[in-house]
Amino acid sequence: MLRVGAAGVGGGAMRGRGLAPVLALALAAGARTGLSQPLAPKPYPPPVAWLPLIGEYGAGAERLLVREDGGRLEIVLGRRPYTLTATPGGFTVDSGPDGGTAIRFERAPGGAVARMDLGTWLLPRRPVGTEEGVTFRITPLHPVDSLREAALAMHPPPQPRGLRKPDLVDLTTLDPRIRLDIRYATTNDFLGSAMYTSARAFLQRPAAEALLRALRRLVPQGYGLVIHDAYRPWYVTRMFWDATPDSLRMFVANPDSGSRHNRGCAVDLSLYDLRTGAEVRMTGGYDEFSPRSYADYPGGTSLQRWYRALLRIAMEREGFQVYPQEWWHFDYKDWQRYPVLNLTFEQLVQRGSQRQPR
Repeated sequence: MLRVGAAGVGGGAMRGRGLAPVLALALAAGARTGLSQPLAPKPYPPPVAWLPLIGEYGAGAERLLVREDGGRLEIVLGRRPYTLTATPGGFTVDSGPDGGTAIRFERAPGGAVARMDLGTWLLPRRPVGTEEGVTFRITPLHPVDSLREAALAMHPPPQPRGLRKPDLVDLTTLDPRIRLDIRYATTNDFLGSAMYTSARAFLQRPAAEALLRALRRLVPQGYGLVIHDAYRPWYVTRMFWDATPDSLRMFVANPDSGSRHNRGCAVDLSLYDLRTGAEVRMTGGYDEFSPRSYADYPGGTSLQRWYRALLRIAMEREGFQVYPQEWWHFDYKDWQRYPVLNLTFEQLVQRGSQRQPR
């Protein structure tokens, strides 16, 4: 059952004594939704009225998660979910034979959910990621133009001998149900500046062929693939690293070793509905530097997690591996066998590196 917490929640307002949950959601090692079991049937969307309630509450290191799972609204404490049952005044927490704890969600004047009221505790809504449709942004540590000038004057790390010869394939030649949304060719990216001079996507031939097989697994279920990034010149990886604060560098590759994108063996992608053309909604947005980006983030809705699992299963069955901090990023199994490259897309086209798939 939910017990009284003596120490309180960091930053939360304590209002007397009584029942209160001990908040212990550790997102880095908390509830996980692995893929050891077959994919469940596609769940229904949750009630629209629940969507504003879903998220994280609390302050400091201690957090409480509200999510939808299997048609139930739940709070997650540590690894244990508790169902919320609707009442005339809000909800109660299903805490077993001893009864439930009353919960109310309070809204700010503008209507957004501002906090959760558990009677003896007020838990503020935690800002996590961005609102739906809003691109996550950081303030670069240096102006982008100066970052680009410096990166173009540098050289990639030395490469060992015996690596495979690059054979990059233009992904748009594979299948029309692979479509591009290359954010880094626009200002709609985390730095707010275009990194690429054109919207192109290339992978090494074995990775490209594996991607095509993954697509063919998804099409019968009604989904295509939208590509956000694939091969990336090394100098852009250098720019990302030099632009990003230390606290967020788990989301960008270290240029000293080169990234798997630089080898043409990594792809950032999502699903879109073949009938409507709309990209599906995952637990967090693409390139969102937040815990919602983690491949096993337990929050959001059943449908969001189902989409994420569908994409992951299709990709991993064809030799890709998800990057744990980014649900959208997949590395091909042979990435170590390819060199770090620093060719622009235009140079690739000029060299004829993109050829029709065999």
